[in-house]
Amino acid sequence: MQGRTPNDKAVPLSLVHAGEPVANAASSKPPVITAFDRKELAQILAIYGRKVGQGEWRDYAMDFLRDRAVFSVYARVSERPLFIIEKTPKLRNRQGQYSVTNQQGRILKRGHELGLVLRVLDPQLAVVG
Repeated sequence: MQGRTPNDKAVPLSLVHAGEPVANAASSKPPVITAFDRKELAQILAIYGRKVGQGEWRDYAMDFLRDRAVFSVYARVSERPLFIIEKTPKLRNRQGQYSVTNQQGRILKRGHELGLVLRVLDPQLAVVG
């Protein structure tokens, strides 16, 4: 593939990714990610299943990043999420590592215990330890 410069000279273009070379795949560490554990995911999916059954929610997405884990809830496919449930471990000793954010980006609830934070999504339910 040839590109053109302002002087109309042919310049070869490269489409090869030039990342850092890996000397030995076995010695390289896997990337560190943050994820929900089984208990946390069970709490989230319990509310999600109830809301799907009521016809309020329709879809979800999970993202596991280096610094946070995100569970996004959708009413319809291909739109912005209604709610985002986020786990950010570096905030564990501050405001709390769990938060629920609405579609406009406003944090509805933040705290140290996921069950209490999730009550903002389903307030009539009692927290079960």
